[in-house]
Amino acid sequence: MMKFADRILTVIITATVTSMVWIVAGGSLIENASSDSQLEKTSPAKAAPSPSPDPGPSDPASSEQAGLETPISDQARNAAALNTRVARAPAEGSTSGLLIPVLNVKPSDLSDTFTDSRGGGTRLHEAIDIMAPRGTSVVAAAPGTIERLFRSDAGGNTIYVRSSDGETIHYYAHMDEYAEGLREGQRVRRGQRLGTVGSSGNASPEAPHLHFAILQTTPDAEWWEPANAINPYPILSQR
Repeated sequence: MMKFADRILTVIITATVTSMVWIVAGGSLIENASSDSQLEKTSPAKAAPSPSPDPGPSDPASSEQAGLETPISDQARNAAALNTRVARAPAEGSTSGLLIPVLNVKPSDLSDTFTDSRGGGTRLHEAIDIMAPRGTSVVAAAPGTIERLFRSDAGGNTIYVRSSDGETIHYYAHMDEYAEGLREGQRVRRGQRLGTVGSSGNASPEAPHLHFAILQTTPDAEWWEPANAINPYPILSQR
């Protein structure tokens, strides 16, 4: 009986000692390994770690995922604001008191010529032609300041009157003559006489008329700079 117990005890001790030897040897091997080949065998994760993300500056999505602000160039940072002004009809208040700028012409006498072609189809008219006998008085459609008295090949004797807020110019063209004493910089009242209907410029002598346009602009724009044309017909025909 004692021999059997001694044999069992010997087996247990032997197995325990053997396990301890392997554990110590394996740990020492991993701890002391330094070469790339040895790392590949004992610690493959250390030998070939996963690549860390490196988002480029031109990849906004990657920057957002990494919690980084998308880089902004100095040129973009210092750029002026975009011009967001869009074409729009004048406010109702600014046109409610607009006069038909030719004396004794009724709303029913008007025709919508805003979209008629001119220059052999190269451009739109973008104004209204108010037909009247030569010499008929032209009056200010609204109050404002005479910004320019100008003689052009196309418009003949013309007048540019800017509104008090600076955002609208009323343009009168093909006039036969200016009213006596009229000058640039002069303030005019609604209904004030500006001159007479004619056919100066490229208008037909057989069809004297006033070419009248409403131009949407900005207070800092010059009188000659391009502006957005508003159709005068719907406004004047409802007077």
